[in-house]
Amino acid sequence: MNNFTHWNEAGRPKMVDISEKEMTTRTAIARSTITLSNEVYQAIQEGGIKKGDPTQVAQIAGIMGAKKTADIIPMCHPIMLQGTDLQFDYQKTENGYELHIQATVKCSGKTGVEMEALTAVSIAALTFYDMCKAVDKTMVIKETYLVEKTGGKSGTFMHK
Repeated sequence: MNNFTHWNEAGRPKMVDISEKEMTTRTAIARSTITLSNEVYQAIQEGGIKKGDPTQVAQIAGIMGAKKTADIIPMCHPIMLQGTDLQFDYQKTENGYELHIQATVKCSGKTGVEMEALTAVSIAALTFYDMCKAVDKTMVIKETYLVEKTGGKSGTFMHK
């Protein structure tokens, strides 16, 4: 168990001690993709989603998700986020559309914000699905991944 950072000497889970780490500016960008039918896309464009604009609600949900990450991921530290933003981009595909959701999260702190960015896009995707499921339940939430992270001891990471 000594090789695992989230286990104490007794072999039980622990939150890692970051008190000795340096404060740095940290950023993370994450993405998620949802497949949409032509029917869902048209309903959105025509304002025909009865619950309202799904990207507006997903934007707020994603920000809330980033802020609540430490409440739902057991070993995450509560972080004072200094910025969270989401972008939504529809792209036509052979069978309909894809919605690409991207979250950018920033802070100055002792631990990274990768989980906050991943949580933001995950919650935004789930919220978007919830908003549109009355029109079509065949939507698929696909790849969710870390695109990039900066700051901290490990430096910059870029997804290939």
